[in-house]
Amino acid sequence: FIGSSNGCERTSFAFLRQELPVRLANILREIDLLPKQLLSTPSVQLVKKWYIQSLMDLVDFLQKNSEDHRVLSDFIDTLVTVRNRHHDVVPTMAQGVIEYQDSSSVDPVTNQNIQYFLDRFYMNRISIRMLINQHTLLFDDNTNSGHPRHIGSIDPCCDVVGVVNDAFESSRRLCDQYYLDSPELRLIQVNGKMPGLPIHIVYVPSHLFHMLFELFKNAMRATVEHQENSSSLSPVKVTVVLGSEDLTIKISDRGGGVPLRKINLLFSYMYSTAPRPALDDTRNAPLAGFGYGLPISRLYAKYFQGDLNLYSVPGYGTDAIIYLKALSTESIEKLPVFNKSAFKRYQTATEADDWCIPSKPNHSVRQSATV
Repeated sequence: FIGSSNGCERTSFAFLRQELPVRLANILREIDLLPKQLLSTPSVQLVKKWYIQSLMDLVDFLQKNSEDHRVLSDFIDTLVTVRNRHHDVVPTMAQGVIEYQDSSSVDPVTNQNIQYFLDRFYMNRISIRMLINQHTLLFDDNTNSGHPRHIGSIDPCCDVVGVVNDAFESSRRLCDQYYLDSPELRLIQVNGKMPGLPIHIVYVPSHLFHMLFELFKNAMRATVEHQENSSSLSPVKVTVVLGSEDLTIKISDRGGGVPLRKINLLFSYMYSTAPRPALDDTRNAPLAGFGYGLPISRLYAKYFQGDLNLYSVPGYGTDAIIYLKALSTESIEKLPVFNKSAFKRYQTATEADDWCIPSKPNHSVRQSATV
């Protein structure tokens, strides 16, 4: 990414005027491969309209002179317009999925294809916003660049424990607002590279905050609801460990856990454990909503080659673990590529499962085998 040390506005402009239209065009191709019933929903049509308009706006700059200061200024204005236009893409696409579910029956293969698309669509959006934010934060005189240490949206010395505390307090305020109670935080940090020193990495604090905020919301909601009859709530425990290659953040709760059969569902855009929120209710951020919090948090982790996983002990609690690259040289973008392999994924037909599918036992028939 272009930073202040190698920051040249003309270089960034030359890169973005080529790269952003490619990313928009690629994902538009994939939008057109969606099932017709989903593609035809008003919400998905609106999202498609936004993307087409943004593509047209950016293509206009392909032949313009990068030495012209007016062109560079107009490009920044266009980037801000595109970012504002796409502000509600996530909830609008989520609303489209709900419209589709309400009007059509979804078979497992179509469900899998939609999951495949949405992972790629939202990752594409994360990458586009990252590029736009870098350029505007570095080169737009009207934009507050935030912390003077930051290079655009990247903090070269991100205080991981500080972000953990900020995200926890934000989640806690929300939990107190909804439940009039919230669990405490117990935090341990282990610097395996430089013992005894605070943990810092090169990262985007807003991305880390987003992941942690989602996980803390889930942990707090589970804890409060599972222990509603307890005199006091068990704390949410956080362990932050910096190793030679990875930074790991483990969030442990005593919220009763999740059955094994539901773990993978938690990362599905077609599934949510909470009631659906109203799309136009802007007064309060819901503690749980459309069901895209966890899957998109995982995408934020994967964007720079990390990951996010859940490990649950049903009846006890859940561990959520974020893995991030400790070395900035390994934190490169993970991007969807539209090619023949991607195209084929959308053409997958229903095939017979090559593993036996367990059925409910018939107690009138003696089982022929036991485990």
